[in-house]
Amino acid sequence: MTTDDAVDVAIVGAGAAGLTGAIVAAETLAKEGMPGRVLLLDGAKRIGAKILVSGGGRCNVTHEMITPKDFFGNRNIIRNILAAFSVERTIAWFTSLGVDLKREPTGKLFPTTDDARTVLTALLTRARDTGVMIRPDHRVTEVLTSRAGFLLKHSHGSTQASRVMLAAGGQSLPKTGSDGYGHRLAHGLGHRVTPTVPALVPLVLDRSMFHATLSGLSQDVELTALVDGREVDRRIGSLLWTHFGISGPVVMDASRFWTLAKNRSAQVDLYGNFVPSMTSEELKEWFVSQSAEHPRRSLTRTLSMLIPDRFAESLCRHCSCNPLELMTQVTRRDRERVLSTLTRFRFPIERDRGWNFAEVTAGGVPLEEINYRTMESKLISGLYLIGEMLDCDGRIGGFNFQWAWTTGRLAGQSAAKSLLPAEVPPHST
Repeated sequence: MTTDDAVDVAIVGAGAAGLTGAIVAAETLAKEGMPGRVLLLDGAKRIGAKILVSGGGRCNVTHEMITPKDFFGNRNIIRNILAAFSVERTIAWFTSLGVDLKREPTGKLFPTTDDARTVLTALLTRARDTGVMIRPDHRVTEVLTSRAGFLLKHSHGSTQASRVMLAAGGQSLPKTGSDGYGHRLAHGLGHRVTPTVPALVPLVLDRSMFHATLSGLSQDVELTALVDGREVDRRIGSLLWTHFGISGPVVMDASRFWTLAKNRSAQVDLYGNFVPSMTSEELKEWFVSQSAEHPRRSLTRTLSMLIPDRFAESLCRHCSCNPLELMTQVTRRDRERVLSTLTRFRFPIERDRGWNFAEVTAGGVPLEEINYRTMESKLISGLYLIGEMLDCDGRIGGFNFQWAWTTGRLAGQSAAKSLLPAEVPPHST
């Protein structure tokens, strides 16, 4: 491409949000009898890598129930944005693309094929059918304002565009192309970018911990995050022990609080309660009654009634207690130590696993700097910011994809409609 090329709408980044924005912009222009030139630029050689690896390669398209509480950021703005494209409309849209979705017991919605490629192929097919020009391996290095709107400089030259959508993602999974360059483009255009950290990321524990021996074991836990001694998050869910530390939905969701606090050098602690269904007093009473009823039963076998066998043994050793100790021989001190550890286990977190393993980015362009009705920048007319570039991150379970579809749709419609000729008011007599 050369500087002589000009398009109506240029989208930087061909991920979930960018593809949606391009499709909707092209469809909106065509519907008005103005088939426009919509260009999709992406720095990666292969489009949609992030979609393909999402949901374990199955692509968790959305969730049956989406609320502002499932996201972090300015929830008043998030609420208004989400209201523009409901889950029902999302499902209908994917059906129109030829992608049927199925609901899993957790409420997650996946393609019936259980293959993320189904989703990517459908999006790319619709984009091409609507006339979107897709240019992989076109990394945008700078976006400048110009008389015609914008000048985009990229690895193959430059392009003029009347409208621009920034959909380059955050910094999670940089191998897929989202390495933070989108935020640099936004900053270059005058937008603020709040500190960005990995979110929905596994956590690495100190090597002295027993996690490696439990690798592959999953169990329910209540996680509580404390920052400078103040509780900032509490949630119950499934924790997965791994060779490096901890993962699983509850850990991934809580990780943002740890990474954000660490980023500003705050004191942050993560505690686990492995018996969330009982109060401390109920647990103590249960333990005492078990000791009276089954005095010859071992400590680990007793605890195994509440927690997995392997974890029960590791927990006892962690407390310097003999797992094979008979209940009648367990001292009061050992009992209190075990029960305290069971309900308030401090995870010795060394670090998060980094951008290469993070599913999403926390932080980004403040939502206050965009018009939530259109996703247009409040600073620069004709510039739209969507998807993971914004300071909004959802919990695990399809919520971040819903954010991508919704913001992409809003921007696509708005950018296209802004190009239509203004209606001439009827002549007054």
